[in-house]
Amino acid sequence: MIEANNPEINVDELMQKIQEEVARRNNLAVPESANSNFVNITPANLMNLNQIEALLNNAELKSQVRTEIPPKFNRFPFKVSKGLQKFALKLYSFLFKEQRAVNFSLIQALKESLTLNRHLSEQLYAIQAQMKTTSERLQAVDDRYIKNDSYLKNDLAQQKRLITLFLEEARQRLPEPFASEQLQTFVNENQHLLDAFYVAFEDRFRGRRDDIVERLKFYLPRIAQAQVGTQDFPILDLGCGRGEWLELLRDAGCIAKGLDINRVMLDQCQARGLEVIESDVIAYLTSLPDASLGAVTGFHIIEHLPFPLLMKLFNETLRVLKPGGLAIFETPNPQNLLVGSNNFYLDPSHLHPLPSLLSEFLLEHIGFYPVEIVDLNPNQDSCPDNGSKLAELVNNYFYGPQDYAVIGYKV
Repeated sequence: MIEANNPEINVDELMQKIQEEVARRNNLAVPESANSNFVNITPANLMNLNQIEALLNNAELKSQVRTEIPPKFNRFPFKVSKGLQKFALKLYSFLFKEQRAVNFSLIQALKESLTLNRHLSEQLYAIQAQMKTTSERLQAVDDRYIKNDSYLKNDLAQQKRLITLFLEEARQRLPEPFASEQLQTFVNENQHLLDAFYVAFEDRFRGRRDDIVERLKFYLPRIAQAQVGTQDFPILDLGCGRGEWLELLRDAGCIAKGLDINRVMLDQCQARGLEVIESDVIAYLTSLPDASLGAVTGFHIIEHLPFPLLMKLFNETLRVLKPGGLAIFETPNPQNLLVGSNNFYLDPSHLHPLPSLLSEFLLEHIGFYPVEIVDLNPNQDSCPDNGSKLAELVNNYFYGPQDYAVIGYKV
């Protein structure tokens, strides 16, 4: 009946689509072609069914036997006697009796089709809602397993490297006991035991790679204005991590290299074709000649250093910069109370927050001039601003910049 009166609705085809979609969600193996014409049911579609039902009700009302002459025929020149009106109504009913029966049958058939269509649509809408929830859960599970898988692969690679080193050293010395130099080699390798952990930590708390790249674009105009990143005055990035800044500099046509001691991150940088070196920051800076770099950068590194090493870092940075070169160091902003009291300590290798006034004073004391503090990355949330002093204070100290950069130039 549905196919005869409404050829655009095919129940078998619709049910087949529903079954295929459910199978695809359950098995994740239904060919894409089976779902290419899948109809998305929304509340708006269900409301359209209500409108169709109203039209059918109106048509059903008009298909019934008339008992009165339409009002427009009660006016001149159509107005006639009551007897003649009744005769005309009976004649009209007799002449269109079969057509009325056909119309009534069609309307009933369409109403039955509409009822079935509504039932199927509601079921399909419920299935779609369930599939959406299932899809979101599967996506969350996929993301979690991808992160865990990445961590396990990195950790296993690191453990394999350490075991290989141990076996090689053992092979060279056995049956004699280990020498002090060989024991020191094992001690030095201890600092790499958590390399894979910190990669997973960065992925979880540092942010998506694309987001970090967008944030770091802020510094490109400073690099261009200082006219550094050339072959004679390259840029050195301390603690380069996953290499977002190095990649930005390369795309901007700058010569740059990065330092890090995390071998997993260094492997990731090298896989992207970036120039990186495994080295201690202070040791590498000390090995460089005077005025040999155009810029030294370090993003979220100075908060990891004890104060004597921090001062040595700033001193060596000033020494290796050419006149007019610049140093950029970004660090968490403890003036944001959420950062200073909680978020800063998410990283167990952080030592202590550095207030921006202290960082500014240290660079000025070392000899950088001018020195600038730039507040960065305010929290997206904020307290409703009703113009009160309290709302202003809350926004400044709880939702204000989460990071800041101290930028100093060598005279």
